[in-house]
Amino acid sequence: MTHSEASHTTDRLVDIASDLLAVDTQNPPGDTRALAAWIETFFEELGIRTERVATDPAKPNLMATIPGQSDRTLLFNGHMDTVPFDPDGWTYDPLGERVDNRLYGRGATDMKGPLAAILYTAERFAERNQKPPVTLAFAVVSDEETGGAAGVSTLVDSALDNLDPDACVIGETTCSAGNHSVTVADRGSIWLTLEAEGTAAHGSRPIEGKNAIDRLWAAIEFLRRRLSLRELPVDDEMMPIIEESAAYYEPTLGQSAAESLFVYPTINLGTIEGGEAVNTVPGSARAELDIRLTAGVDTATVLADIRDCLDDHPAVSIADVRWSVGSYEPVDSPLVQAVTETASEVADDRIYRRSATGGGDAKKFRHAGIPTVEFAFGTDTVHAVDEYTTLQALNWNAAVYERLPAIFAEHSQ
Repeated sequence: MTHSEASHTTDRLVDIASDLLAVDTQNPPGDTRALAAWIETFFEELGIRTERVATDPAKPNLMATIPGQSDRTLLFNGHMDTVPFDPDGWTYDPLGERVDNRLYGRGATDMKGPLAAILYTAERFAERNQKPPVTLAFAVVSDEETGGAAGVSTLVDSALDNLDPDACVIGETTCSAGNHSVTVADRGSIWLTLEAEGTAAHGSRPIEGKNAIDRLWAAIEFLRRRLSLRELPVDDEMMPIIEESAAYYEPTLGQSAAESLFVYPTINLGTIEGGEAVNTVPGSARAELDIRLTAGVDTATVLADIRDCLDDHPAVSIADVRWSVGSYEPVDSPLVQAVTETASEVADDRIYRRSATGGGDAKKFRHAGIPTVEFAFGTDTVHAVDEYTTLQALNWNAAVYERLPAIFAEHSQ
């Protein structure tokens, strides 16, 4: 690529990203209709028909397809919504401002910058006179930031059966602390609401009561001790992912914490409440726990262990439980090999194949039987004040996404 061509690519990417940033799509409330209309026009001008898929009219999703030389389909996915922002706290315009080699704005790196590279990829293939190596599909969704049902869940439930993609790349930024990665797994979760019963009494005579907060705390501490020693049984296919994940997170978490993050469950006490006044013994208490499990671990087995633990604390019960199963894409799959190889060539650097510490839309696609990874170059400013991406990240993302169909086709043979 000549200097002139590179400059034109950068300018075009900045133009697309700036147009995306200029439309306020904070979620909540998550109204993406204006941006969806802009993207529909973008595709229409390329001669690509779009389909709207929506359960909430204020949060539409868009589907578009470029037919390829084979019946294999590679899906690019990106979301339009962003987390909220307070403009008074920003140094730069949260609706987009370019300063030197940075592009500032809410969603610049999560993920309107990568979405701009996805749209640019569609533009490049649409302007050619030959079909791409595989069919290219584009899903631009709403409602990702709050994990709502109006986004990917709506697509999976009602729109992907006819498309039946063979693989999916989500343009989430997957770089941190100078390390580049492709996210190939996510963790399962158990969200517990625990309630404890006690006997209320006056605070001056606590011996007459039974403190529900004390009972609840004792049960929580027992759970922590029990689960923190419970080494998780994981599939052999997960071992290289765990090893690379530990190496990836070590610069930010430290070696010991990074290694244990996927070997044992993590337990976070999110909320605890109880009691009415300082001078009373609380008769009831309530807490919420967030427990995370490495992909490949049987969530139901761990939940059964939790219930066994609580048998020793009869005054504490599970009032509510929500859970999910982790998911992963094997490192030797055609999709992971293609993304890792392509990204490594573009950045001339190592690409870690790692697990996310939480879970998002990738989990929804994988549980629907669609091999999925998350990948994008970006910055450590996700959800931060003065969020930004770099022109290099925009260019690198566009280079990876444009080259990926051919590499994926090769690895899929």
